[in-house]
Amino acid sequence: MDINAYIESGILELYVAGSLSDKENEEIYALMQKHPEILQEVLNIEAAVIKLTAATAPKNKNYILTSIKKTLNFKGNNDTKVISITKYNWITYTGWAASVVLAAGLLWTVNQNTTLQSNLEVANVKQALLETQIANSKNSLEEAQTLVSVLRDDAITKIPLAGQGNFASTYAKVYWDKKEQRIFLDAQGLPEPPEGKVYQVWSLKLSPLTPTSLGTIDDFATDTNKIFEIANANQSEAFGITLEPAGGSETPTMEFLYTLGVAAS
Repeated sequence: MDINAYIESGILELYVAGSLSDKENEEIYALMQKHPEILQEVLNIEAAVIKLTAATAPKNKNYILTSIKKTLNFKGNNDTKVISITKYNWITYTGWAASVVLAAGLLWTVNQNTTLQSNLEVANVKQALLETQIANSKNSLEEAQTLVSVLRDDAITKIPLAGQGNFASTYAKVYWDKKEQRIFLDAQGLPEPPEGKVYQVWSLKLSPLTPTSLGTIDDFATDTNKIFEIANANQSEAFGITLEPAGGSETPTMEFLYTLGVAAS
């Protein structure tokens, strides 16, 4: 997914404005949980809306009076007439005055409620972002602890994968945990794949040569440490990495074999 293109599409502005369907709102909320960049952009948009609303709020007293008159269904021209109190019952006069005060209070309450609601939404989004960051930090710590234990375990088979053919400068390393039927692939020595392409990892039997796909590395570009945990229940004799079209291939494309390494017998 191209995050920048998604942000620039304008759909997040519609989300903040409340102009999307429930399904679209749910999709965007899910993306906010997955991509901190999208969550931060929503925060920025909401902050900008709140700032713009505050800047453009009417401060003219005549405008406010006109709004109150409109709310109370006053009719006629805008000229103020002097009314003698002696012509009206005092209770009637104070009743109209109370209505004006009540209308002004209602307008103020509505504006305050809107501001509080916007602030609450911003606070909720910020909390969600913080929770996401905490969860990511916790996951990163757990992953680091797991990797340290793997690197220090003598029972783990370490297999270097050397660059092949036109890709001789590339390299990788496999840490094979046979007991847990998984490998940890250190792919730091691979370049970022071109758009529309992914790396695919293969378990190989050598006689005869039989490749078994262990899956594609779809998040290669976004993963910072380039270490990937991959399930492997095969009796592997070697491991290889090829560059394939997005979605992977049924068999390895040998002209794009980047790295290959044989497990010690």
